[in-house]
Amino acid sequence: MYFYAARQPIFDKDKQLMGYELLFRDGVDNVFPDIDGDEATSKLIEGSQFNFGLEDLTDNKPAYINFTLDTILKGYPSMLPSNQVVIEILETVQPGKRLLAAVQELKSKGYTLALDDYKHQKVWRHFYPYIDQIKVDLLITSDEEISELIDATKEYNNIKLVAEKVETNAQFEKAVALGFSYFQGYFFAKPEMVKSKSLPPSEMALAELLYETSVVDVDIKKITSVFERDVNLSYKLLRYSNSAAFKRRAEISTIKQAVVVLGNQELKKFLSLLFAAQVSSEKPIELIKLSLTRARFCELLAQRHKGIQDTGMAFLVGMMSLMDAILDESMEGVMKKLPLSNLIKEALVHKQGILAQYLGLIKAYEQADWVLTGEYCERIKFDNDALPEIYNQALAWGNEQLQIMECV
Repeated sequence: MYFYAARQPIFDKDKQLMGYELLFRDGVDNVFPDIDGDEATSKLIEGSQFNFGLEDLTDNKPAYINFTLDTILKGYPSMLPSNQVVIEILETVQPGKRLLAAVQELKSKGYTLALDDYKHQKVWRHFYPYIDQIKVDLLITSDEEISELIDATKEYNNIKLVAEKVETNAQFEKAVALGFSYFQGYFFAKPEMVKSKSLPPSEMALAELLYETSVVDVDIKKITSVFERDVNLSYKLLRYSNSAAFKRRAEISTIKQAVVVLGNQELKKFLSLLFAAQVSSEKPIELIKLSLTRARFCELLAQRHKGIQDTGMAFLVGMMSLMDAILDESMEGVMKKLPLSNLIKEALVHKQGILAQYLGLIKAYEQADWVLTGEYCERIKFDNDALPEIYNQALAWGNEQLQIMECV
């Protein structure tokens, strides 16, 4: 499942980019869906938490996001970093004591606040000390109304006016002359569609567990608590730890027991496999098999080479090496979503470090590029003759794990 959004740039009078307004979409059609403002805001915030970083979507510029009264009172704005977002109070929100208190609190926390599609009412004067921007729709706002607004806000130097629906150069020049500071509209750019593969909460829990098992000092209590929050993951962990492959003498009956008995290395393998299987449900089974084979190949290579102390990290690099293909986006974008160690990200995104060397060697071997394989072996001082045995072991392990997972 994909997450869709659109963004429209906002410029200053020198036509320098100041930020983007983010607009929720529910598909590839670049139009606002037939849903209410609360749902649109909720889905947009959910997407920013689970599918993309705001900085990715806005090129590190502020993200303008619409909020209804209900979403403001529920505290949704505080889920976003204050330095990355402009809170737009929708035109449907009526000024009142509850909104004023919420606005004052947001301002005290460092948030930038804007009134969207503003219609002048004297009651808004109570909000002016806390408002940073007022957005005005030029197509439906008369010159007289604009003059009234300018007069009402002239003593508030904190307020900048934003001209919306600027569709011609003449409108832009007129808005500049009237005193507007920022500008948005088709004259500059139409909303641009962006999409990101959506990771459900269970997959985010898996990503969290992958991170927790990739650090040096593993926190068993924290790992156990993450499992205990997800019934489905707990069930699969217990099934996996009790599978015939481990030949246990006694059954494992608690989450903590399963985590401890499996050990960090086996737990990493289980989580990596489960993550790859879940996010690639719409992909060919061969993609999962190749991920498994690479993971084990990389781990065995690290164990023989002894170039890294924690060989479980090598396993994760091999498993994650196909995430860009699985999620249909760049590896850099994928890694920004996953809280993995920097060593793993350096290997996968920047192709740096010993883990990147392992992965490069594995890819060369997969493609039967014997010259490049030899160059990698020489570079890391590894015996080329050991590769066939390691590869065969990795293939066998991958097939075995797929069979186990079919039963989990």
